[in-house]
Amino acid sequence: MPVIRFTANLVRHRPVPEITAGGASVREALEEAWAGDPLLRSYILDEQGRLRKHVNVFVDGEMVTDRLRLSDPVAPGAEIYVLQALSGG
Repeated sequence: MPVIRFTANLVRHRPVPEITAGGASVREALEEAWAGDPLLRSYILDEQGRLRKHVNVFVDGEMVTDRLRLSDPVAPGAEIYVLQALSGG
């Protein structure tokens, strides 16, 4: 099953441990991960269900390409990282 890890910045707002979740896509795995914490979902997705502008998701070190549907595939042993992107100067 994929393992999902959240950056320390997100963990500071929502106490999220490392999560093991099922699913064949990033969306399916994340939906399972935040099933018990809808507020966590709001930190990651906007009101239209898209990845927020300053959040990036990586699967096995590669940034997801589908920020709208999060349909990128995940293998059973994949590592998914959810990070807040830094901006500014």
